[in-house]
Amino acid sequence: MRRDLEKKVRRIDKATDDLRVREKDSDSLKLEENVFDVPTLKNLYNLSRKGIIEAMGGSISTGKEANVFHADGSERELAIKIYRINTSTFKAMEAYITKDPRFVNIRPKKRDIVFAWTRKEFQNLKRARSAGIRAPEPIITEKNILIMEFMGENEVPFPLLKNVALDKEEGQRIYHIIVEYMRLLNTEAKLVHADLSEYNILIDPKDLSPVFIDMGQSVTLEHPNAREFLHRDVLNILRYFSRFGIKESPEELLSKIKAK
Repeated sequence: MRRDLEKKVRRIDKATDDLRVREKDSDSLKLEENVFDVPTLKNLYNLSRKGIIEAMGGSISTGKEANVFHADGSERELAIKIYRINTSTFKAMEAYITKDPRFVNIRPKKRDIVFAWTRKEFQNLKRARSAGIRAPEPIITEKNILIMEFMGENEVPFPLLKNVALDKEEGQRIYHIIVEYMRLLNTEAKLVHADLSEYNILIDPKDLSPVFIDMGQSVTLEHPNAREFLHRDVLNILRYFSRFGIKESPEELLSKIKAK
């Protein structure tokens, strides 16, 4: 066991050199060593050699299925999302993937599901942005790695909606923008976010505009559970914004969102 741990530490040390990890972030990278299996390190190194990654930075967030890291790109800051193959919640992912008409031929193998999930988030972000929704610009995907625009400035990410102090007027204004984004997602992108809440919306401090994130689970309208997922999103948004005096019913909000 100790020998395996020593090998992992040496592997991370080598990755630190190869990927030009900033010195102040090297300890953070080692703490996340469960993310960096050999194939992932190889793919990161290849992305670095292509000039997409200039230098790896520290951890931004850790979720149930993925870790997100800051990185320097050649022209701008990047976010690198790495889906964990060994510890991801495979069964939860499978339900969103296997019923998606875009991924009907995916084998029910853990690695294949995770790779498909990464491609799915890339495609969903592109569709959302094309519909006029503010979301991170996806740049490239490689196996279980998604590289996208960093939503923040000077290595500091935008805060989550749940962590932003808003007055009633600000909260109501953000609510109406989110409702419009939900409408565009449904009518133009033909998607349902499927996990929309104060935990998956960032707020740009400059203008208090919302940013939709974490769209790996988002499904097309053809998905058999799309209606159920949309109703759940609606309930989440109404629950959160009730504190700002929003009193719409789920039926009223759904009528604003859904394609006629």
